[in-house]
Amino acid sequence: MKKRLVSVLLCVTMAAAMAAGCGSSSEEPKEEPKKETSEEPKEETEEAGGDTLFQQALAQVDEDLAPLPKKDAGVELGAIESTLTNSFWVTMQEGYEDAAEEYGVKIDVQATDSDTDTAGQLDILNNMLVKNYSAIAVSPLTEDCLISGIVTANQSDVKIITTGNQVNEDALAQAGGKIDAKITVDFYNQGVLGAQYIIDNTDGGKVAVIAGNEGGTQADARRDGAKETFEKAGMEVVAVEQCDFDAQKAYDAAAAIVEANPDLVGIACGNDDMALGVVRALQEKEMKDKVKVVGVDFTEEAKAAIEEGTYDASVAMSPYLMGREGVIIMLKALEGQDVSEVGDSTPMAVVDASNVGQMSDWH
Repeated sequence: MKKRLVSVLLCVTMAAAMAAGCGSSSEEPKEEPKKETSEEPKEETEEAGGDTLFQQALAQVDEDLAPLPKKDAGVELGAIESTLTNSFWVTMQEGYEDAAEEYGVKIDVQATDSDTDTAGQLDILNNMLVKNYSAIAVSPLTEDCLISGIVTANQSDVKIITTGNQVNEDALAQAGGKIDAKITVDFYNQGVLGAQYIIDNTDGGKVAVIAGNEGGTQADARRDGAKETFEKAGMEVVAVEQCDFDAQKAYDAAAAIVEANPDLVGIACGNDDMALGVVRALQEKEMKDKVKVVGVDFTEEAKAAIEEGTYDASVAMSPYLMGREGVIIMLKALEGQDVSEVGDSTPMAVVDASNVGQMSDWH
């Protein structure tokens, strides 16, 4: 069941983003997409009473995942996330819980205390496995931290799917384990999109990358996507700092980077929490107007900062839809449907001041 990207968001939002110079991984001149930008879709979805972009994306996800599972199966599900101090994971929890309610099943969503608590995440999985859960969705903090727990789940005939973050499948196979399905996200392209925005909105120069936890699937991919895109464009990457998705660490790193490089023009960040920490550091040094800052996730805090004009852009995805997909895929797997090739149905787009108004209900 090969998945395709949600097209409704990309057709409307990415067109607006490119016309404003947001850019993408494409090398076409950014002037060309301007003809594609139109206000008609926004009027149809938000002003004329039609479906919003988010509602269209939700409908497209359900279409991509058809045939949908039956409701009221009477099963209990589990889901394991990262820290709920990050609003991305809170929104994903809402997606899990709303979908479970819609499908008439129970779900227990738990999370670690931090983005680096690998031992704690394995403990959560092992504790879930002694309960009566038929399937568990996991977002591993690293590729290897849940391998032993997944092997135990296989032995107990508990379905395991990964949502976003992935496991090292070679190492898992060597340990005698497997996953039943994986919902993937092109994290590398998120880094590319963020860096390309800075490239398209500056005249070149020095840049930096603020990354998440080293060894994390999404953290490493976003870091590498941004760094390599900057380098291909001929920009000088003066620093790459691992800040563990922590706003204070990002603040400290940014303060040191701009102190050493007062001519810095941009910073690409691995998530919005860190990006907003960077923004704070730049504001205190009165350098925000000189440095473009881009993050990933399009959290509520990021949306508000973009609307206020204090934050340049965020690469949006939908944790809510990822949670919804997780429930649907678990139920399909329990019905015996083939979910071995779910792939990537997660929409992405660069959001800045030019198109944030079209994302009023995006989550």
